Amino acid sequence: MSASGPFQDKPKIRVDALSVARGGRVLFEGLSFSAEPGAYLEIRGGNGAGKTTLLRTLAGYLKPRAGQIVFENLEEPSLALHFVGHQNGLKPTVSVASHLRYWAGLFGGASDASVAAEKLGLAALLERPARTLSQGQARRLSLSRLILAPRPIWLLDEPAAALDANGKAMLAAIIDARRADGGLVLAAVHEPLGPTPSQTLTVGA
Repeated sequence: MSASGPFQDKPKIRVDALSVARGGRVLFEGLSFSAEPGAYLEIRGGNGAGKTTLLRTLAGYLKPRAGQIVFENLEEPSLALHFVGHQNGLKPTVSVASHLRYWAGLFGGASDASVAAEKLGLAALLERPARTLSQGQARRLSLSRLILAPRPIWLLDEPAAALDANGKAMLAAIIDARRADGGLVLAAVHEPLGPTPSQTLTVGA
């Protein structure tokens, strides 16, 4: 095992004829796509089209009606994913530094928490409790999970929500770095995040 843990394989994903429903309504069916190591796939569609549902299905949180999801080059697919949803998942009274230390330990990452803080512009906020952060600062703190533990597949649901221009540039930089390292990034978006996507997938069309 390498120093970075058991997540160093360069993953591929293949989705065949996927069909997903929620509340008795079919959101999409017959959805097929594949992505190679280093790919960035943007998922687009209107509100309620199924973007979040697709990401949650890929993460294994929802069971599809039909179809197949195959991860290749991964020994432990369930441990190789980062899912970042709409909620930041912060404890209001806990400091930024404590959140970083906790996640680094929880996710088994070897990264120095101070590195994540620097990359996401949080270094001057380490002693601040989460309740005092702006929405954009809170989002940056939530995204620090991506850096604290080296997992090869990122599933991001509107990751730029509440970020200012600098925050969006930071997000684009860490996505490009993940891709350069052979990772896969799939993001549900309403607007481009900045990195050039390998492909764009539209759901609910």
